[in-house]
Amino acid sequence: MTRWEEAKVTEQMLTALRRRLRADQGRAEEPTAGIIDSQSVKGADTVGRESRGYDAGKKVNGRKRFIVTDTLGLLLVVCVMAASVQDRDGAKTTLLSMYLVTPVRYVFADAGFAGMLADWTQRVLRTVLHIVRKAPGQIGFAVIERRWVVERSLAWLTSHRRLARDYKRRPATAEAMIRWAAISGMARRLARGSAATRQQRITLAHPAE
Repeated sequence: MTRWEEAKVTEQMLTALRRRLRADQGRAEEPTAGIIDSQSVKGADTVGRESRGYDAGKKVNGRKRFIVTDTLGLLLVVCVMAASVQDRDGAKTTLLSMYLVTPVRYVFADAGFAGMLADWTQRVLRTVLHIVRKAPGQIGFAVIERRWVVERSLAWLTSHRRLARDYKRRPATAEAMIRWAAISGMARRLARGSAATRQQRITLAHPAE
């Protein structure tokens, strides 16, 4: 795996599959807009102290995954850091990575990324960071425009057994595992010809007495 990562094999595979999926959806191969979000996950004993931390908000001791997807939910970049890293700080590294490898210059984000980050993104990366906020007076769960796409992608990632918890000693290896999971999902989606859908519940009729 080390040699493959040095050769950026997973990044190249991710790009090729994403372009193919976007073309199949009638989109341009390269996206112009993205969505950023983070996810804290527990770290196993194999995660060293130098790359783990405590997310007081989520009450998680481990690591935090920052991802940017396109508007179809397809992974663009991923950065793994200690869970103690604030969203605004982790987003800088993630958005810079996105800037270097994609043409995306408009990014949607939730309120956790609001504040001076938007000014930094505009000034340094010439990229617009648009904060998508909850509807006024919203109580409980509701699907929020744009944000649900990246949240769905994070849910897909954690459905992979090896990603339900972070086991990797090095953050770079954890990032590679996330890319492999995204590659697997894209390959299945290409094979199906469409995104996954929840199966309808089948009700069996009772036999006549």
